[in-house]
Amino acid sequence: MIRIEIQPRWRFHQTDGSSLDPQGLSLLQNVHDSGKLTEAAARSGYSYRHAWNLLGKWEAFFGSPLIELQRGKGARLTSLGEKLLRADQRIRARLAPQLDNLAGELEIELNRALQETRPGLRIHASHGFAVAALREWLEQDGRWQWELQFRSGVEAMLSLQRRDCDLAGLHVPAGPLGNLSMARIQPWLRTEHRVITFVVRTQGLILAPGNPLGIAGLADLQRSGLRLVNREQGSGTRMLLESLLQQAAIDTADIDGFHNEEYTHAAVAAYVASGMADVGFGVEAAARLFGLAFIPIAREHYCLLCHQDSLALPAMGALLEVLQNPEFQARIAQLPGYALSRPGEVLPLAQALEQWSRESLL
Repeated sequence: MIRIEIQPRWRFHQTDGSSLDPQGLSLLQNVHDSGKLTEAAARSGYSYRHAWNLLGKWEAFFGSPLIELQRGKGARLTSLGEKLLRADQRIRARLAPQLDNLAGELEIELNRALQETRPGLRIHASHGFAVAALREWLEQDGRWQWELQFRSGVEAMLSLQRRDCDLAGLHVPAGPLGNLSMARIQPWLRTEHRVITFVVRTQGLILAPGNPLGIAGLADLQRSGLRLVNREQGSGTRMLLESLLQQAAIDTADIDGFHNEEYTHAAVAAYVASGMADVGFGVEAAARLFGLAFIPIAREHYCLLCHQDSLALPAMGALLEVLQNPEFQARIAQLPGYALSRPGEVLPLAQALEQWSRESLL
């Protein structure tokens, strides 16, 4: 089974024609994580001398120091070092879905040509931490050629309607708010649809460490000068925020940055971490990944939706086995803000919605 991984790679250039290879970014990341240049060098696979020379080359190129060494206190990134690191994190978070989709398409073509696997399931779902973990776990099963493409919630529903996929990711807020969310995609829902339960996740406000602006809730998004970074139109998270604002009678026109969009939870968090926005809306796991503050606002079920006849597909049993695997469930349980919700249980859509509507929003 051939696997393909595509990673972004960027290079710095000066007007005089000089350039700089980005290999020093991993060293900056490890300095940030460890607080020690010696340990950062070891983690990067460099000798201390090579790491020191690499930093010298970078600092000469930019004309400014990237780390500060303090006697007895180790090393820390300067403001410029932090900005370079945050820029790299934003690039990776923003491009991850597109690059993963492209890698998946190439994998399918190559492995079909090699005839090494049987066709698995076509899954279209929004990019998220639990879905990414599911993809990694499925790829360990070399018997099947899984096709997991990252799509917005609306795009996934359209794919399911056209039979371009076998399973679509579906976000359903807990409590009565779920009915409002479902009304937005009602044209694509069918009585024969079946829900495969997966996880419950917590969504909320992503803020700078320590919440220096004292943001307390959604009403503060209307505050003058407060900059929001949002998810893209059609995503389940964007629809959840719109439903919450509608419920609270908050006009989106009063929110600075409401139409400033990123395509993943991690990209939203990276945007806030870089200081380009004061607040974002997304899952807790993204906030914790970047060391940011988080205010929980709502719980939502993240499940997989399929046509009833798709349950008979040969690979469906393998998927359900993964969802019910205790080791996989333990992996999901480690994600901040995620909780298992009887993963792998199959329910009629109407029954699932009725159950979730009786739950509390938070």
